[in-house]
Amino acid sequence: MAFDGIVTKSIVTELNQQIVGGKINKVFEPNKNEIILGIYNKGKNYALNCSISVDNYRINLTTKSKPNPLNAPNFCMLLRKHLIGGKIKNITMRGLERIVILELECYNELNDLIIKKLVVELMGKHSNIILLNDKNIIIDSLRHLDSSSNSIRDILPAHPYEFPEITKADFLSVKSFDEFYDITKDLDSLDSGLSNTFNGISKLFIQNIINELNLENVATKENLKEVYNYICKCLNCSVSFKNFNKDYTITLIKNDSSEITLTEIDKNSFSEKNQTKNNLQKKDSETEQQLPNLNFFIDDFYTEKERNSDFINYRNTVLKLVQATLKKITKKLQNINSKLKECEEKDKFQLYGELITANMYKYKDFDEDFIEVENYYDNNNLIKIPVNKHISPSLNAKNYYKKYNKLKNALEIVNKQKAETIEELDYIETIIFSLDNAKDSIDVEEIYSEIKENDLFFSKKIKPSKNIKSTKMKNKNKKADKEYIPIEYKIEDYTFLVGKNNKQNDYLSTKLLKSHDIWFHTKDIHGSHGILLTKNTTPSIDIIIKCAQIVAYYSKARLSSNVPVDYTLGKYVKKPSGSKPGFVIYTNNSTINVNPNF
Repeated sequence: MAFDGIVTKSIVTELNQQIVGGKINKVFEPNKNEIILGIYNKGKNYALNCSISVDNYRINLTTKSKPNPLNAPNFCMLLRKHLIGGKIKNITMRGLERIVILELECYNELNDLIIKKLVVELMGKHSNIILLNDKNIIIDSLRHLDSSSNSIRDILPAHPYEFPEITKADFLSVKSFDEFYDITKDLDSLDSGLSNTFNGISKLFIQNIINELNLENVATKENLKEVYNYICKCLNCSVSFKNFNKDYTITLIKNDSSEITLTEIDKNSFSEKNQTKNNLQKKDSETEQQLPNLNFFIDDFYTEKERNSDFINYRNTVLKLVQATLKKITKKLQNINSKLKECEEKDKFQLYGELITANMYKYKDFDEDFIEVENYYDNNNLIKIPVNKHISPSLNAKNYYKKYNKLKNALEIVNKQKAETIEELDYIETIIFSLDNAKDSIDVEEIYSEIKENDLFFSKKIKPSKNIKSTKMKNKNKKADKEYIPIEYKIEDYTFLVGKNNKQNDYLSTKLLKSHDIWFHTKDIHGSHGILLTKNTTPSIDIIIKCAQIVAYYSKARLSSNVPVDYTLGKYVKKPSGSKPGFVIYTNNSTINVNPNF
């Protein structure tokens, strides 16, 4: 997101139109990087979000609610003390620097009216939110910085506040193109050159101008003049999206890299989209409010970006836990296979014991570490048998028989362990499949709630990650049907349901599935369970094929063709007692080969 000075200026313009004159009645700190101010102005409630997250720093009005900690952090309590009841007098910027200053009229302990300032610095990893008194002395800040943290300035309570040093030119102070050209005539490229020369103008913004005007990225006088005029029009036009009398307006453009910037577009092409956005409103207590357009886009964009980021981080954390278990179980299987290979030699030890016993009359003791005797199981060919010359022949034979019996007993146990371990690996593969196909944090939460109930994932050596934060479920009651919301398809007059994880598969196959419904699953391939609710009717073969295609799509064979899918009546599907989630057995099934589709 190119949240540069141009975007910040547009945001500030809208904020001045919407919340100046309003009173602050609430202060929240949802996390260590955000402050939300509740503002009441002209009969409407607003929420001003100030975020200093490294990747998502911004200031904008928001309608998205966020959970707050049970105990308010210290900085939040301090802001409540100083700001609640205060009136927003003005919102300004320092040129095109991404520093927003909220001037507030507040009352002190003596009930005297004084001015305080809330400074929101939006500067990447150096972002901060700072509260100043009427003498520009820092009362406190969200982040404390000093020289020990490699900070150029001291941002500490009781220290005077200083603006960051400006090292670039200020475009707003440029009065004419001639003055602009004097500054930029020695540049080579437009995008890098202008963004490195002027404060608050991003490289992405200039690149967008180049594309809009079909210019080459060369700093010729003609190109510089067109870019200069374009920027002037953007700064002088209606940044609040409300004045369509001008030829230019500003909107947000999403590109392939998930970034947005500002551009000018024709008023007619924008009006329909703008009207659609304006129709979306938010209820806040007893009144409805409509967001300013740029704030609306910023709010939606960053909310979606944060939601996706939280989902990916959450999924990767759970996946890391599952993969650690997978690694442990895989190593366990390797040890089992090594033991099985050792068990394959049990018959050799039995043979050694028999041959030593049969030839014991020849030896009173052993002089060497091996003996050669005739193997009557192999045409009396000579065979070398390792022996311990320090013990008697009978004890050597006894030791070989002991090894044989030990491996014979171990073979039965290890074979059972191998079958259980393969079943565990198969189950873990279903968990990984579900995580790979999870669409949001709710899906991941269902999967995590499944694995945390399984001792397989939480032995003494494996603990759940401390970074995992449970997402609020729509219904916390685990027995409630609403907790499990499978994927639903309407196929003619029928309803077809597909599970998204093992718990949902269990819910479909053991709770919703009736004896007359039809159950689907890919043959010998990890995938979702599907049930066709037949309502005691017989669906056509076309519907069966469509259901099979959907189930094939929600399986590991999604990218394959001619995928075999089993289907049978619900009365033939059973879940063995004590089996893992998502595991069922079925009989009387038919198989159909289909290409995955949904």
